[in-house]
Amino acid sequence: MLKKYILVFLVSMVPLIELRGAIPMAEYMGLNKLIFIPLIAFGNMLPVPIIYLFARKVLEWGKDKPIIGKFFTWCLVKGEKGGKKLEAKASKGLYWALMLFVGIPLPGTGAWTGTLAASILDLDFKKTILAVICGVFLAGCIMMAVSFGLFEVIF
Repeated sequence: MLKKYILVFLVSMVPLIELRGAIPMAEYMGLNKLIFIPLIAFGNMLPVPIIYLFARKVLEWGKDKPIIGKFFTWCLVKGEKGGKKLEAKASKGLYWALMLFVGIPLPGTGAWTGTLAASILDLDFKKTILAVICGVFLAGCIMMAVSFGLFEVIF
C-alpha cells in the first residue's frame, strides 16, 4: 500500500501530469482521500521553488550550447514575449492570472509551466509561490470534483 502512495506522490511531481493525473490515479487505486490529497498537493508544490530559482539560469546557460541552444533560446524568447503580453493585459492582476493559469486543469497549464513563466518574467518570488499554491489548491478542488463524480449531477 505504501508503494501506491509513493507512486502517486511521484506522479504529482511530473511536468504536465502533476495533480491532474495523480488525483484520478489515486482515486482509481482506492487510496484514502485524507492521505492522498495533501500528499499529492505537497508533491505538486515540491519542485516549484527549484523551478523558480533555477529554470531561467539553466535556460540562460544552455542557450549557446550546440545541441540544446536553439531550443533553450526559443524557450527564453517565447517566454519573455508571452510574458510581456500577459503583463500588459493583466498589469496589477498578474498574480491572479498566474493563479488561474495554474488552477485551471488543462494540458500545458499547471505549477511547472506557471512557475517557469514567472521565473522567465522575473516576478516576485513570494508572490509567485503564493499564486502557484492557490492555483494548485484550485486545480486540486476541480480535479477532486471531477474524480469524485460531482459534475455528473450537473451535466
